[in-house]
Amino acid sequence: MFENIDTSLIDWSRAQFALTAMYHWLFVPLTLGLAVIMGLMETFYVTTGKEFWKNTAKFWMKLFGINFAVGVATGLILEFEFGTNWSNYSWFVGDIFGAPLAIEGILAFFMEATFIAVMFFGWNKVSKRFHLASTWLTGLGATISAWWILVANAWMQYPVGIAFNPETVRNEMVDFAAVALSPMAVAKFFHTVLSSWILGAVFVVGISCWYLLRNRQKKFALSSIKVAAAVGLFASLVTAWTGDISGVQVAKVQPMKMAAAEGLHDGGNGVPFTIAGNLKIPKMLSILATHEIDGYVPGINNLLEGGYQMPDGTTALSAEEKIKRGQTAIAALDAFRKAHKAGDEASAAVARKTLDENVKYFGYGYIKDPAHLVPNVGLTFWSFRIMVGLGGYFILFFIIVLIVSKKEKLADMRWLQRVALWTIPLAYIGSQAGWVVAEVGRQPWAIQDMLPVGAAISKLQTGSVQLTFFIFLLLFTVLLFAEIGIMLKAIKKGPEGIKN
Repeated sequence: MFENIDTSLIDWSRAQFALTAMYHWLFVPLTLGLAVIMGLMETFYVTTGKEFWKNTAKFWMKLFGINFAVGVATGLILEFEFGTNWSNYSWFVGDIFGAPLAIEGILAFFMEATFIAVMFFGWNKVSKRFHLASTWLTGLGATISAWWILVANAWMQYPVGIAFNPETVRNEMVDFAAVALSPMAVAKFFHTVLSSWILGAVFVVGISCWYLLRNRQKKFALSSIKVAAAVGLFASLVTAWTGDISGVQVAKVQPMKMAAAEGLHDGGNGVPFTIAGNLKIPKMLSILATHEIDGYVPGINNLLEGGYQMPDGTTALSAEEKIKRGQTAIAALDAFRKAHKAGDEASAAVARKTLDENVKYFGYGYIKDPAHLVPNVGLTFWSFRIMVGLGGYFILFFIIVLIVSKKEKLADMRWLQRVALWTIPLAYIGSQAGWVVAEVGRQPWAIQDMLPVGAAISKLQTGSVQLTFFIFLLLFTVLLFAEIGIMLKAIKKGPEGIKN
């Protein structure tokens, strides 16, 4: 089923998917973050009856709508790429991976599409409470969309609830609840969505400070800042907590990602956490990865060589042994299919038994060299530090903004206003860095331990992938600059119905 593919085709297919995913993720977190903030503002309008909050909510809704439209366009292209560029992947696990994406499209996206129309065009046409419900349901729809997409992604990181069918050479779902509610999916959902709230909060604080720098709409700006900073601080603190939970899970099921994120070549007990260079916090990595001060954390060399005791008491296999067992599984699959086709059920049963014993390592059979199991350490290491470092910065940033706002001093602190404005790109950098850690850190796997990217792609002409890469690059860049231009025009115009 899986053919040998030219390395350049693999690299270009990965590059194209990464390009699409990273552009798409420029829009998604702002959508999720603004949904909460504008929902709170409209809630204040309904509960207080003040037109000020209605106009404030409408302004941020306008920016939400611009961002939402472009995000949908990039997201649709991303899903189509599974069929065009990753057909082997879609065939091998489409029964599992397709389910959450189908639910996302049928339930969540239609929910968003239905209520977003009421949210934008229903002012003064429906009751206040129905309109408020529509606003929250639009945000809830976007969040449910994120849930099912993140379920699909989490399953790629930690495949559960499945059984391999050698007759069809496909994996089939046997436990939907295990897929939808896996610990990896739950942790990834809360960590990702709450980090999106951070970005939305930073965006609102930064844009509001732009108005303060120009002495415009002060009441609007200061009120928006108080709401957004409160949301941002809450989200920052909870994101740090969910990050800790995710770290423990990654250490258990994706130890190579953990080792790469720490630049840890030789592990051990009581391993320190490296901040940068020789600056280390004693025993901290063991605490973060195992919640034990002297917990064992394997390094890259340990994972390749094997021989250490795993948490379940078994001895870790070496990479070479996993590759051999994977090759055995592939050979057993081929023998089973030939025997089954020939009607030799006895030989088929023997081959099936061998396959079942080694199917856990099936994906390793396509790995040519143990060194290929090591992801890009430098990129993963520094992306992780950017993500964590900025996460700590955002906590401090929101605390300062809230304290200054409470003391009614922010309007006079122009240096903090400038810091807030320049924090907007930092939020995007931190958000992208998190996905680099998640996706680069699990290479070479499309599905962890089950299917490497080299066996997952479609057999296409490399030139056609290169061409579409540059077409998408141009298209997405045009869309991005168009969105920025439309947003800047709306921001310069300012909120309607609010005096300076």
